[in-house]
Amino acid sequence: MSYSTEELHQLDQQYYLPTFKRYPLAFKKGSGSRLWDMEGNEYIDALAGIAVNNVGNCHPKVAEAISKQAHELVHISNFFLSEPQVKLAKKLAELSGMQRVFFGNSGAEAGEGAIKIARKYASKNGRGSKIIAMKNAFHGRTLATVAATGKEAMMNGFAPIPEGFMHAPFNDLDAIKSMVTDEVGAIMLEPIQGEGGINPADKQFLIDLRAFCDEHNLVLVFDEVQCGIARTGKMFAHEHFGVKPDVMTLAKGLGAGVPIGAVLATEKAGQAIDWGDHGTTYGGNPLVCAAALANLEVIEEENLLAEAEKKGQWVKDKIESVKADYPEIKEIRGYGLMLGIELTVESKPIVTTMMLKHHVIANATAGNVVRLVPPLNIPQEDIETVIEVLLKSIKEHR
Repeated sequence: MSYSTEELHQLDQQYYLPTFKRYPLAFKKGSGSRLWDMEGNEYIDALAGIAVNNVGNCHPKVAEAISKQAHELVHISNFFLSEPQVKLAKKLAELSGMQRVFFGNSGAEAGEGAIKIARKYASKNGRGSKIIAMKNAFHGRTLATVAATGKEAMMNGFAPIPEGFMHAPFNDLDAIKSMVTDEVGAIMLEPIQGEGGINPADKQFLIDLRAFCDEHNLVLVFDEVQCGIARTGKMFAHEHFGVKPDVMTLAKGLGAGVPIGAVLATEKAGQAIDWGDHGTTYGGNPLVCAAALANLEVIEEENLLAEAEKKGQWVKDKIESVKADYPEIKEIRGYGLMLGIELTVESKPIVTTMMLKHHVIANATAGNVVRLVPPLNIPQEDIETVIEVLLKSIKEHR
């Protein structure tokens, strides 16, 4: 039995916990930068599962790796080793220049692991457990990562919220310095804020923050759940700034759609964790690690770092060239194919009504920002159509 879109939405409203404001669509199939709904209508995907499907929907190499692994070994306990997990840990260590890797199931879990590593390191080195995070951030939906995010709307009704998080303005080193006491053990931030509206860090801010953390033995944590894994034209966003963290979180683009998160640490920070301090049942099982390995191979084989950079620059140049005719466009910012187009009007109706009507999937965030995070291998003609539809939708919204 196959359901229609309308029937699926009725069943969803009946059975699913009402946590998401759904688009009026249900998808059945995907390939590359295209999606098909239950009725067979075709869409260009400029959201990629929220920066997850970096190599496109259902990439043949990733699908083959998942199928092959599913016929060999799907899951074992982390009491034992599997070849895919060891290979993936080695690969990420080599790509990042960090020494220790732990796998979980999501970005939020990676955030929890990073918080625990930072606090344990601080405890062993005579500092307090408080963590300074940034305003306008997003780190996840668990209680600790909600506390790190610091948005009142996300915390409302969930008290008591875990303590020990403070929030400084993004890109404001003086504000951070004024908050640091012996009770503070770590600084946590996204090199490019995603949900907050695609806000990149200032390069000098990160350089000076790194030096400040070294001077005071503070753990510097980078959340690269959204901006990592080639999304910005570099394998990791912090490479744009020439600054390395002590701890880094990854998820989204790592698994090409399978649920995997990772927390990476330097040897110095990672050594703070002792036997039994952390663990997971499903994290890093053979199936998800095989998918992630194939995903990373595709990124390298198809030169998707360069593709992301080239196509992102094309979008930036195009938007700049038409700004005079579109007073609604305030600015475009971001790196690679992690782009935010800030408008002078609310972005949600443009994305969820106008663009959707023209069969383009995008996203509205931070009130007035159109977020574009398409597959990194999206064809040039598709990215051109996305921008044509965006501009047409802005005009229609007038």
